Amino acid sequence: MAQTSVKWEAIHPSPDEHALKLLASEYRHWRNKSITLLGMSGVGKTRLSHLLRRAHWFHYSGDYRIGSRYLDEPILDNIKRQVMHIEFLRDLLRSDSISIVNNLSVDNLQPVSSFLGKLGNPEKGGLSLKEFKRRQRLHHDAEVNAMRDVPDFIRKAHEIYGFDHVVNDAGGSVCELDDPGVMELLAEHSLIIYIKATDRDERELIQRAEESPKPLYYREDFLDRELDVYLAENNLRYVAQIDPDQFVRWMFPRLFRDRLPRYEALAEQYGYTITTDELAQVQSEDQFNELIEQALERQAY
Repeated sequence: MAQTSVKWEAIHPSPDEHALKLLASEYRHWRNKSITLLGMSGVGKTRLSHLLRRAHWFHYSGDYRIGSRYLDEPILDNIKRQVMHIEFLRDLLRSDSISIVNNLSVDNLQPVSSFLGKLGNPEKGGLSLKEFKRRQRLHHDAEVNAMRDVPDFIRKAHEIYGFDHVVNDAGGSVCELDDPGVMELLAEHSLIIYIKATDRDERELIQRAEESPKPLYYREDFLDRELDVYLAENNLRYVAQIDPDQFVRWMFPRLFRDRLPRYEALAEQYGYTITTDELAQVQSEDQFNELIEQALERQAY
């Protein structure tokens, strides 16, 4: 299956330039399938990955790789800083009487989220703008490295662990990386599948974010622009006056809509699109493969 050369365009790729493309029949007979899932957090990437894992696919979690390999030490350092504020635990930590470990797993990525943190009032758990941006940059670099590791883990899945197929459960911010080499590498070694939220699911994702605001990654130019708007709208002079949860609630719909053209551009240049409605019907490996074949067929013309 040959791959033509590609030229990176972050938002407006040329329709004549494509990465690896497959016919449905080629996918059906692809002995060692490798899939990369793109889409906002909450569209079903991890649910699908768990389903495929039960069907003996190797599940590569980008967020797990970020936390276990590239942010492990910063995450632990952040926890230790919090522990040092507690006198009893501080003395035990300084005397090496206790140790702190990062209990990260594919199903528990909370340590990564807690490290990323939220911007705003420190009395409400918020971070200063300087510290927030430092962590954002660390996360960006970690995500780039985690995605660059995918080809090696595809090899390991086959050669060491004996898996036939691999699913790369990429983080929701992969479309923000603006690193041409990353997407070209993923497209060379896997079939890119973008999971697009329907209008109804988009509203549900936004509502869920409002009910339970979670730390998010923002491109720095996007953060700077929207932060200025938020401060002006709320008559705030300083970042330390921001309510961290309220800021995330305000930002999420804007982030969602800012990412949409990025995802769509990546799908157009490098892969294929399925919808959250279609994915919701998938309850087995066979149904997933049938859905991918349908996506390949309708985008072949």
